[in-house]
Amino acid sequence: MRELILAVVLWVAVPALAATVMPGDRDRLALERIEMPPLGLPAVPVPAGNPPSTDAIALGRKLFFDRRLSRNGTMSCAMCHIPEQGFTNNELATPIGVEGRSIKRNAPTVFNVAYVKRLFHDGRSTGLETQIFGPLLSPAEMANLSIGLLIARIRKLEDYRGLFEAAYGTVANVANLGFALASYQRSLLSANSPVDRWLYANDWDAVDNQVIAGFKLFTGKARCSICHKVGKDSALFTDHQLHNTGIGYLNDVVRPSETAPVAVEIEPGRRVGVTRRSVASVGHGHIKDLGRMEITDDPADLYRFRTPTLRNIALTAPYMHDGSLASLMDVVRFYDTGGHPNPGLDEEMRPLGLTSGEMKALVAFLAALTGDNVKLLIEDARSAGTGN
Repeated sequence: MRELILAVVLWVAVPALAATVMPGDRDRLALERIEMPPLGLPAVPVPAGNPPSTDAIALGRKLFFDRRLSRNGTMSCAMCHIPEQGFTNNELATPIGVEGRSIKRNAPTVFNVAYVKRLFHDGRSTGLETQIFGPLLSPAEMANLSIGLLIARIRKLEDYRGLFEAAYGTVANVANLGFALASYQRSLLSANSPVDRWLYANDWDAVDNQVIAGFKLFTGKARCSICHKVGKDSALFTDHQLHNTGIGYLNDVVRPSETAPVAVEIEPGRRVGVTRRSVASVGHGHIKDLGRMEITDDPADLYRFRTPTLRNIALTAPYMHDGSLASLMDVVRFYDTGGHPNPGLDEEMRPLGLTSGEMKALVAFLAALTGDNVKLLIEDARSAGTGN
């Protein structure tokens, strides 16, 4: 009885302790997120060949944080998709890969990646189970010479002994490597944001008037919901399509020809102008990115990039496929101009004529799309215990 009374006292007096997730519960809760997604998200599409399990999720989490999955043992998935930085990289427009090699695109978040139908900025992969082999084999990212060599390496690691067998009934192989990583990523579901509670649970105290005004702009004058869809019962804030907004043309064609100094951030919030010659002397030249056309060879796909989700968008700066816009306000201003003119500009792009107050309301709405379980997912991620 004394132990029961003490437990009740602790529950009332120290709420933070009551909310603490015990290590043994993390995998169970992750599985429950897949089976019962947070408010605002639809049912999770799960392929028949890879049903989720606690063993698979735990194995996938371990793999996601393991640097030994790269050729020289220095890069893990989580080094570009950093949990504390919205499962992306807030510090760099584009991440740095193995041996300091440059990656030309911004690291997309893996929050709610379970719903993404076209993975990567160019939509070149359509399955979470197979997507991982791109980064694993990319010379700039994890640089493995072959998946076979990587599988052989994993099979020799003592701390993986029995884990693949527990999850999949067989030793590590090409298929279950992708299955495990997909199962963990599929559990990174984050919603029940203030907007969700207002929009889908009729909680009018969840948001303020500025957020509501931002939503009305989002679905009206600002035209955001044309591509970032909002449903009656749930919202993924994407149409799963690819579009040319002009940002690729602007950064590939227009800006490289400019002569004005480059704004370089030397400390948070402080930028100075540096000559382009000086910038070029300490790095490689601009790497062109043709977007979807690099996959299809179809000129109609030039500078077309995937519409991202906007959930947790306030956590995942910088923005656009190349990380060229530093803040949400920068993004709103870009779309307010109608994007940048070019031959393939999407027909829905047009000047919006937003006022300063309307832009602030839009940013407030976007900030209110942050899920209520972000801290939990970060703690869950760091429970992998690899030190990476």
